[in-house]
Amino acid sequence: MFTNVPKAELEQRLHAIRSRMNQDCPEWQLLAIFSKVNQFYFTGTMQDGVLLIPRDQPAIYWIRRSLQRAQDESEFDNIRPMHSFRDAAAAMAPLPTTVHLETERVPLAMYQRFNKHFSFTQVDSADFSISAVRSIKSHYELQRMEESGKIHNDILVNKLPPLLHDGMSEANLGGALYPEMVKEGHHGIARFSMYDTEILLGHICFGESSIYPTSFDGPGGNYGMSPAVPLLGSRQRTLQRGELIFVDIGCGVDGYHTDKTMTYVYKGQLPQSAIDIHKRCVEIQNDTAALLKPGAIPSQIYAEITAKIDDQFLAGFMGFGDRQARFLGHGIGLHIDEWPVLAKGFDEPLQENMVLAIEPKKGIAGIGMVGTENTFVVTPQGGRCITGNHPGLIHVS
Repeated sequence: MFTNVPKAELEQRLHAIRSRMNQDCPEWQLLAIFSKVNQFYFTGTMQDGVLLIPRDQPAIYWIRRSLQRAQDESEFDNIRPMHSFRDAAAAMAPLPTTVHLETERVPLAMYQRFNKHFSFTQVDSADFSISAVRSIKSHYELQRMEESGKIHNDILVNKLPPLLHDGMSEANLGGALYPEMVKEGHHGIARFSMYDTEILLGHICFGESSIYPTSFDGPGGNYGMSPAVPLLGSRQRTLQRGELIFVDIGCGVDGYHTDKTMTYVYKGQLPQSAIDIHKRCVEIQNDTAALLKPGAIPSQIYAEITAKIDDQFLAGFMGFGDRQARFLGHGIGLHIDEWPVLAKGFDEPLQENMVLAIEPKKGIAGIGMVGTENTFVVTPQGGRCITGNHPGLIHVS
């Protein structure tokens, strides 16, 4: 029914994380993987269990539920059933004194249950090492992201405009857009690593809704469904003639995402000043993409690009008012927000086949958020776009 992640792919990933742990944490003893997405990355399935990767012993994927599904879906060599962490601890000798965990992911209660049976005395973070390994995409991963990019471009450039009509709500546009995406091959969810972040599609906004404040760490805004569900779009905010439409959504195939933003003008015309600002954002995207080469330093790209932006333009750039995001782009893959980030403090060089979304945007009072976002692969020639090259501000008559 499904295409399993190839065994050779899983073996390469296991080799890569061991090598990276040796580099980052020379004295490491045991890496324990609890999060579903990281389980999928290393085993090809996501179950209720834990993947244990000892330094000098074979890795074992311990499953509470569902062992059968794991065996059906995964080409991983060593999958075993367990009733509790006691079973996993009993099979490991000697028990480690130090364990590396996904400290951004593991709840305290789960940590305590795990420690009850493994009795380690020290816990260290493996988050950076895992992020670094995941940031470099294989041919297998790029194939899925490129397919996602094709779907993404077709949906936003060709399929969305005919859905628009006078008086429709943001929520109704989201409801009409979702089945079109699934029909084309979208995997139906947009996953984020950002703590406590839920999302279905993304920001679907008419006019100033796109600059309304949210807790989401990005340049755009969104009214959302309600205070309890500040997602998707408002049922009350309806489309009017002459308005800007801002759609910033994720798409994905077999777990792998692309990120793209498209803007539209509905039955009217924006002021020339807003059009000029939008065009400048597209220029910033293209200038940034040209720098996405192996060896380039993300923080230096950020500094070089922002140094060329005058103070007047910076007002409202990457967020409206005082809600500015302090980055120009972000890594993407199994999560929409991955490492590295084009921002201060990210000083490790880019490598070929890293994938980043670049999203220069600017909020304008009375109009909304203009700008663009596309997904690019790092190559020796600069960033290669996989989500299409339409500059945005599509006119819908």
